[in-house]
Amino acid sequence: MSAASGVPTFRGKDGLWNKFNPQELANVDAFLKNPKLVWEWYNWRRDLIRNVNPNLGHYALVDVESYFPDFAIVTQNVDNLHQIAGSKRVLELHGNVMRNKCIECSQPYKNDHIDQDKIPQCPKCGGLIRPDVVWFGELLPADIIRQAQELSAAAEIFFSVGTSSTVEPAASLPYLAKGNGAYLVEINPERTPLSDVAEESIRVGADVYLPRLVIELDRIRKR
Repeated sequence: MSAASGVPTFRGKDGLWNKFNPQELANVDAFLKNPKLVWEWYNWRRDLIRNVNPNLGHYALVDVESYFPDFAIVTQNVDNLHQIAGSKRVLELHGNVMRNKCIECSQPYKNDHIDQDKIPQCPKCGGLIRPDVVWFGELLPADIIRQAQELSAAAEIFFSVGTSSTVEPAASLPYLAKGNGAYLVEINPERTPLSDVAEESIRVGADVYLPRLVIELDRIRKR
């Protein structure tokens, strides 16, 4: 979803972090072993994300939300671009890189409350403060995945947008929707395991297709 915004991958071709494996940094053991290194990596990622903007696909979904009161976004992205674009009902399966929390008591902290020059500690309990994202080996937040499953099961139309459809448990959501009668549409430039299951599989990027969808919805609504 955010590729057209220029959100970079974990490691650029000549990037500072090219020698690191993300799985070796984005886990609890790595954080406890070397919290300074992990914080430096996340601050680097945040700086990159701050320099990009939502794309036309993000803004199109804001328009769709205004048309349908039961509309919701379930995202695996952690870049906060849906909220920046203006979407209100966003379920973040993997957290949000722009938020933080205490590793001990889960007290939330915004970035502007964090001293970036040292390893932050929780004033409440003294625990280390970590990025509020789901790391490798961690379970997704139970309440968020439950809501996502309930919304999927109740959906009349389900769009799978810009995902490889291989990462669980998110990959099961379109099948849950289809099994309960939803019309399933895949929007992805490349084929995925979902392509043969969806009623429609559209081979373009979200930034191209979703604005077209909004234009057509607007035309239908004006009839």
